Amino acid sequence: MIKLDIVNAIVQKTNVTRTKAEQAVETVFEAMKNALGRGERIELRRFGVFNVKPRKTGIGRNPRTGQQVSIPPGKAVRFKPGKELQTLPAPSPAPAPKS
Repeated sequence: MIKLDIVNAIVQKTNVTRTKAEQAVETVFEAMKNALGRGERIELRRFGVFNVKPRKTGIGRNPRTGQQVSIPPGKAVRFKPGKELQTLPAPSPAPAPKS
């Protein structure tokens, strides 16, 4: 699913114009990005929780030279699904393409 699918679902369920639906989706995502950028926790009841976790410094390797490279500390967004999302049935596997 992509952002356009969300916009199309809003248009179909609410009968608002595509422009208004795009604006609504864009506003929601922008608000979420801003909140996560400030390190805030986003809790969407019955869906899940987004939060920002610090990442430790580390040591990696340059695959070409094998030389050790220092990886600076950073931040990562984590998502923990809510109970309702966890209890969804698993999707059935897609059928194999016929050759």
